[in-house]
This record gives sequence, C-alpha cells and structure tokens, in this order.
Amino acid sequence: MSLALATLLYEWRRYTAAVVALAFSGLLILAQVGMFTGIVMAATATVDRSRADVIILPPKNESLINSGPDSLPGRVQPLIYLNPQVVEVGALDGDGARWVNTPPAGKKAVTTYVNTFDVSTVPGSVSLPTDFPESIRLALMEPYAVVFDKTAQSRLGAHVGDTGMLNGKTVHVRGVLDNYPNVDNVTVYMSTDTMRLLGMGAKNGKTGPLLVRLRDPSAAERVAGELNANSHGLYKAWTRDELAKANQGALMKEQIIGIFLTFSIVLGFLIGVGITSQTLRGAILASIKEFASLRALGVSIGSLRVIILELSWWVGVAGLIATALMTWLVWLLGSNNGMPMGFPTQWVVGVAVLLLAISAASGLLALGILKKSQPADLLR
Repeated sequence: MSLALATLLYEWRRYTAAVVALAFSGLLILAQVGMFTGIVMAATATVDRSRADVIILPPKNESLINSGPDSLPGRVQPLIYLNPQVVEVGALDGDGARWVNTPPAGKKAVTTYVNTFDVSTVPGSVSLPTDFPESIRLALMEPYAVVFDKTAQSRLGAHVGDTGMLNGKTVHVRGVLDNYPNVDNVTVYMSTDTMRLLGMGAKNGKTGPLLVRLRDPSAAERVAGELNANSHGLYKAWTRDELAKANQGALMKEQIIGIFLTFSIVLGFLIGVGITSQTLRGAILASIKEFASLRALGVSIGSLRVIILELSWWVGVAGLIATALMTWLVWLLGSNNGMPMGFPTQWVVGVAVLLLAISAASGLLALGILKKSQPADLLR
C-alpha cells in the first residue's frame, strides 16, 4: 500500500470535507442531467418500449422532442413495406385534450390538459409497448377505455372504475400503469379505435411517426440506410438507438437547459477546487512535522510532491465513490416518487473526469505548503 493511500485511510477524518465537496459537485451536475434525461424517457416511453427496430419521422425532424407540427403523409406507410425486411408498420398517433374528472359529491372537478397516445390492442403489435400487461391490453379493447400511470391518479382525480371527459366525451378508467410517470403533462393511453371515437389523432391524410418491425432486428442500421436512400425527401428513417440519442441531445441543446448545466459545471468546479484544496492544505499542514521528518531522512521535495499529488488522486477516487452512492440515492428517491431519471454514459464519464481534474488541481494548489516542512523545525 502506498504512503498516500495509507495516510488517507488512517487520517480519513481530515479529508472528509474534501470528499464530500467532490461528491456534491458531481451530484449537482448529475442530478440535473438525470432529471432532464428522465423528461425525455417519459415523453418517449411508448417508442422506447415498443417492438420497433426502425422509426420513421418527417424529414425535417431531428428528434421526437420539440419536433414541431410536421407529420407524415399517409401514403408513406405502404411505401415502407417495399423493403423486404419489413414485416409490420404501425403509426403512433398522439394528441392533446382537456381532461375533466367526475368528482365525488361535494368536491370540485379536476380540469387539466393531458397528452394522449394510442396503442394497438392486437397481441404482439409493433405499437403495443412490451411492458403493457395483458390485462391492460384487454381493458383497452373496450371503446372509450383509457389508462394512465399510477402516479397520475391524484393529478387527474380519477382511479380505476371512475369516469372522466376527454375532448368533451366520456371515457372510462380501466387500469393503471406502472413505470410510466410524467414530469410535466400527464399522458393518457387508449386504443387506436378509441382515439378515433374521440375525434383525436392524425387527420387530413396525415399520420404520426411510424414504428417499423423487421424480420432481422440486427439489420436495423442497414435497413434504415436503405429506406433513407429511397425516401425521396418524404421521410427520414432512424434506428431506435439513434433516435434515443437524438432525443436526449435535443433536450440538452435547449438554451435554458444549457445555461443550467453550464452554471452547474462552473459552480461545481469552483466549489470543489476551493473546498478540496483548502482541506488538503489543512491536512498537510497538520502533518507538516511528518513531512519534515521524511525530508530529514533524505526524501526529496520532489518525492513529497508526488505523495501529495497521489493523495489528491485518492481523494478524487473517494469522491467518485461518494458521488455514485449519493446519485444512486437520488435516483431511488426520484423513482419512488414518480420522477424518472436517466444518466447517459457520456455525462457520467464527463463528471468523473471533472472530479478527478478538481482533485488534481487541488493537489497542485496544496503543494506550496511543503515549503514549511523544513527539517530544522523539528528541533524547535
């Protein structure tokens, strides 16, 4: 075991403030990234959990996030079948409407705006999410039946068996979902037939994004390229992985979100460097006689500097472990309260590099304290 690691383990109390500072610096960034990514995950849940291998969007749409009002011409759907790998194409139509619950006697009605999405009730359909229970699929076969996530029951003022109004027509709550929470507007799911009965969904020969299932899912990238080559500007094909990355990137490019994240990164760096460097300086100063003894034994000042830099490295590693633990606790808290969170690999790696950079910078700032480690001081 190296001297730096042994020092950290033996005198861990002196370095706790530095580890905690690094952990909160990392958490400050990751918590926001997790929340923003969770918004994307909630908004695109039906696509991410569908059986689709390729997704067809309008040519100008670069993601499903803030993609605008563009929609696909209805004639695109049969064109997709021209590729021999395609076995099923389903449309994902969505809309929005005012929800009004049927309140118990003496209570006020809940009125709010909700998003609506349709799913096919055909067993194994490409647009039927893979985690929809069979009971939900059967329930949605009933005309005017709707379901939503269990975390939305209080927001909508409705539970299983209750009724409400969507688009001015009565609907029946026939089930609740798990793991479909919404950060902003509640999403209500229904069958394609119910969507039409309510007068919502695509109109005027238009259709929503198309979900495409292939004979060989491993050929998704090749098929997407072939579809794009034959699109003639009518649409753009995406693999599911490509679209998921584009969705996350689109939200992160939002100006207000970019400002939040930039501010968090700068603030986290300044706080981390400030606290960590001062903690290291204080801990080294408290052990200055030990460093002076090492110099008296013939250890060079350069070797002592290496020890301090290594010590700062181990503090950074401890900070990474603490960050991982605290981020996991935040994720657990959010999951239990209907707040989906996601942590893209590139952000996790970026934060890890940032924390190690903070610890390295703090170690460099603490090197000056070694000037006080004069062997002559041991005689005082």
